[in-house]
Amino acid sequence: MPKFAANLTMLFTEHDFLDRFEKAAQAGFRGVEYLFPYPYKPEQLVEKLQTHDLTQVLHNLPAGDWGAGERGIACLPDRVGEFQDGVGKAIEYAKALNCPKVNCLAGIAPAGVDATKQRDTFVANIKYAGDALKAEGIRLLIEPINTIDIPGFYLTGTAQALDLIDQTGSDNIFVQYDVYHMQIMEGDLARTVEKNLSRIGHIQLADNPGRNEPGTGEINYPFLFGVFDRIGYDGWIGCEYKPRGRTEDGLGWFTNA
Repeated sequence: MPKFAANLTMLFTEHDFLDRFEKAAQAGFRGVEYLFPYPYKPEQLVEKLQTHDLTQVLHNLPAGDWGAGERGIACLPDRVGEFQDGVGKAIEYAKALNCPKVNCLAGIAPAGVDATKQRDTFVANIKYAGDALKAEGIRLLIEPINTIDIPGFYLTGTAQALDLIDQTGSDNIFVQYDVYHMQIMEGDLARTVEKNLSRIGHIQLADNPGRNEPGTGEINYPFLFGVFDRIGYDGWIGCEYKPRGRTEDGLGWFTNA
């Protein structure tokens, strides 16, 4: 059976963020992830993880001004220094939280910037991050995201992600495969994961349409979970979905998985 991690940015939002660790543990989750740890002191988060016997599975690199609509800065040529500073900050938190993987959000492609320059900036940035994280025993992930939820997002497909990783020459960069995003952008979910299993560092889920809990849309999650078991995926699956109601009321799929 897959290992599921509660995404505390999306789940249990009926509660204050620091209270969500307890709620996730009470619901039966043993791992947690969330977008950003940076609003909190590392020791606050460590205390919550230890108190509730939870594993920190994943968090993201700093991604610019989220409130202003930025969704990453890795493809922005004029933000390289800020990106590199963010890598250092992410390492500080990941080491404190014993978090083995950090995800890089590519960002929205900047208007008026040559496509080659965008690509070269992104490749150089993830190579820098991959090397810096490797020195600390942490894996870097990059995540393709659909262009309905985030119009203009730079990284949108599995093949594109793999090609960009190849251009870095790094052995420490992997794909974060979000089933919801990739159902929208390319489909063929089971075959894609099986074909690229060795290069997928983390999986996330939500159903489509709506980005709600499994069982509310078109994706056959019982089938996919069986595929993941059959092919030997032994990593975590992050539950990054928007509950239709109270989180606890929509966990039937989880208790029956």
